Amino acid sequence: MKVAAIIPAYNEEKNIGLVLSVITQIPEISEIVVVNDGSTDRTRQIALSFGVKVIDQKENQGKSLAMWAGVQHTTSPIVLFLDADLIGLTQGQVKDMILPIVKGYADMTLGIFYSGRSVTDLAQKIAPYLTGQRAMKRWVLDGLDQEDWQTGFGIEIAITRLAKNSNLRIMKVPLINVTHAMKEEKMGLVRGVAARAKMYWEIIKQLSN
Repeated sequence: MKVAAIIPAYNEEKNIGLVLSVITQIPEISEIVVVNDGSTDRTRQIALSFGVKVIDQKENQGKSLAMWAGVQHTTSPIVLFLDADLIGLTQGQVKDMILPIVKGYADMTLGIFYSGRSVTDLAQKIAPYLTGQRAMKRWVLDGLDQEDWQTGFGIEIAITRLAKNSNLRIMKVPLINVTHAMKEEKMGLVRGVAARAKMYWEIIKQLSN
């Protein structure tokens, strides 16, 4: 069964190569799409150097719309979403996320950070269903409406709510020694804090719906 990997990316030139160097070596993944969400750095060029499909958004439209664009440009029956700033990801961990779905053991898997960095481990321990690393059967996404696809980082809440309401079989997959670059590290303190506040607002807004 074919798998499509979708990676939303905004100014991730320092990290996206790490992710692509892993997933381009996995035979089960037949489609790889990077959604370049209005990046102003070399994210696009680096993605193209790996021979993957790149979808360009002229302006930064946010995570959910970038994910939606990726879905629209793939056809595989299984969809894998990964963040572009992952550090420490291995081929084995990616396979651990997709094979339970390929083999019919689960409808959705959630990749959860363990033993990476204390701050990212803690965040996922408190709210594992906010993870951006997840795989699922494509038909699961049919239950989302257009409002869901415009919620920014709130999309993770929308997908989780849909999965629970639909009684989907969800499996958590430990991503040992995996973390991601913090917004403050990528953007500087002031812009990073502002971006983090915007992310939390989008999540809270979706939780209140």
